[in-house]
Amino acid sequence: MALIFCRERVNAQQNNKIFRLNQRLKEGFKMTATYNPAARFEIRISEVEFRRTPTRTLMARIYQPQGAGQFPTLLDLHGGAWNNKDRMANAPMDEAVAKSGMLVVAVDLRLAQEAPYPASVQDANYAVRWLKAHAKQWHGDASNLGVLGSSSGGHVAQLLAMRPRDARYNAHPLPEAPNVDAALAYVATRSPISDPYARFQQAEKMKRAEMMQKSKTYFNPWEAVYEGNPQQMLERREAVSLPPMLIMQGALDDNVIPPIQEKFAATYRAAGGECQLEVFDGCSHEWVAEPGPQTNRAHEMVKAFIARQLVALRRAA
Repeated sequence: MALIFCRERVNAQQNNKIFRLNQRLKEGFKMTATYNPAARFEIRISEVEFRRTPTRTLMARIYQPQGAGQFPTLLDLHGGAWNNKDRMANAPMDEAVAKSGMLVVAVDLRLAQEAPYPASVQDANYAVRWLKAHAKQWHGDASNLGVLGSSSGGHVAQLLAMRPRDARYNAHPLPEAPNVDAALAYVATRSPISDPYARFQQAEKMKRAEMMQKSKTYFNPWEAVYEGNPQQMLERREAVSLPPMLIMQGALDDNVIPPIQEKFAATYRAAGGECQLEVFDGCSHEWVAEPGPQTNRAHEMVKAFIARQLVALRRAA
């Protein structure tokens, strides 16, 4: 068994290298954009429609640095336990990153009451392809597109990153760019629901009926909580993509508890991926919602992580 596991791990590492090489080749990977996380830019905020659904129009909020560009590009996916919030949820982080010289685009996702899993993942997958096709309108370079996801948005980000070519997630065609794929260069997350079933068990333990119901509304039928589960995907040894990932976690989070992230990070690394797990002492699930040193630290950590990934991609190109 040990020999088989070693071989599988080597194969996973090789597949991950092939994934990154193919991504560079597919998109030309000219890497024209440069990024200095210490830079300071004025930004312009605007909104555009990016997809119409049977229930409403999904909007994109554009945080555009003012300058000639081309600016590296980041897609932000909001949290809200799959049932709440919208593109405005992570505005302080989005503004902070954009002001360092990055085009940041935050999008609406359908909520569980509108459509259960995998609807929000389909919206996010479409947003990846849409942003790759349209980033130049705002002086963005999306050839090295990354994603930022918070809480349930982190769960969606992980699924996007690990299954960029899943036919279900790619359900909505992009007529103006039918050959653009949903591959991502890196993933940054805050309090991601890396194991939605373990998170449900924690809600049971804490007797949080409302939180339990939100999971049941989203994962309907309930068996989807195992299928659309990043932790269990790794444990099943699915053939997944493993772009570099950042997980920022509050030490006092009793919603998605630190052991969930520790287990996921270890499993991701064992599969051949790079995963940086950073625990924020004294912080709960949504610490970044309030100004303060730990929120500032999170902003700087995201920028530094992105800068490292862009340098690594440039060197590998």
